[in-house]
Amino acid sequence: MEKNVLNTDLTGKVAVITGAGGVLCSSFAKVVARAGAKVALLDRNLESASKFADEIMAEGGIAKAYQCDVLNKEICYEVADLVKKDFGNCDILINGAGGNNPKATTDKEYYEIGDIDADTKSFFDLESSGIEFVFHLNFLGTLIPTQAFARQMVDREGCSIINISSMNAYTPLTKIPAYSGAKAAVTNFTQWLAVHFCKVGIRVNAIAPGFFSTKQNAALLFDSDGNPTPRTGKILAATPMGRFGESEELNGTLLFLLNNEAASFITGVCIPIDGGFSAYSGV
Repeated sequence: MEKNVLNTDLTGKVAVITGAGGVLCSSFAKVVARAGAKVALLDRNLESASKFADEIMAEGGIAKAYQCDVLNKEICYEVADLVKKDFGNCDILINGAGGNNPKATTDKEYYEIGDIDADTKSFFDLESSGIEFVFHLNFLGTLIPTQAFARQMVDREGCSIINISSMNAYTPLTKIPAYSGAKAAVTNFTQWLAVHFCKVGIRVNAIAPGFFSTKQNAALLFDSDGNPTPRTGKILAATPMGRFGESEELNGTLLFLLNNEAASFITGVCIPIDGGFSAYSGV
């Protein structure tokens, strides 16, 4: 298997990753497997998670896919018991499940007079069901798996939880108020958990990716012909490095935060990985 970039040794550790059927979290699964961890890949789409588990095993790693709905507490607890039976107690939890919903997204960046009666989805047309879905998926979808797996970590030194936040948590993007608010909640919850678990051997931190092209945001970034949308032009103009991030560029920060020697005194932080987006004023 490939070497990990920081020589972080996770041999013997059990890592659980939610949303592991997606682009970013499948990459997380591979990198912790390369560091020696036994990896449980959790996703609602078992086929997708199984594909990446098979790829890990083909590289010589140890991995297994589990179908899991992160919003169903009973199922999360059942899966936690299955993972414990298959691999042992969870040492690392990466809460990667999340996403947005079109029902919680406005059509335009700015409200203009007349939009309330126009054939456009304005702020006033956002559906509560869409808002609820986004908040549930991102916030409860982080809280519930933490309840299920952190009980296996309590009072065992060297355990770590990594939540996946977003740059939206710092500065909300136009069109997606629910997603921005939900990720802000994830960042705040990371700080709360870090304090809550600091006496029982669990460090809790978060990663805030900037702009990475994934299946979930593809419709916002590219049109049906694959051409960049005007929104993509604005994003890249506001990103000093002038490009989208690659999933592999999150790995170094992930391995650093999971390294109990390098990051032993780090808990409650959220690290932006954004190509300079948060530092750029626009001028």
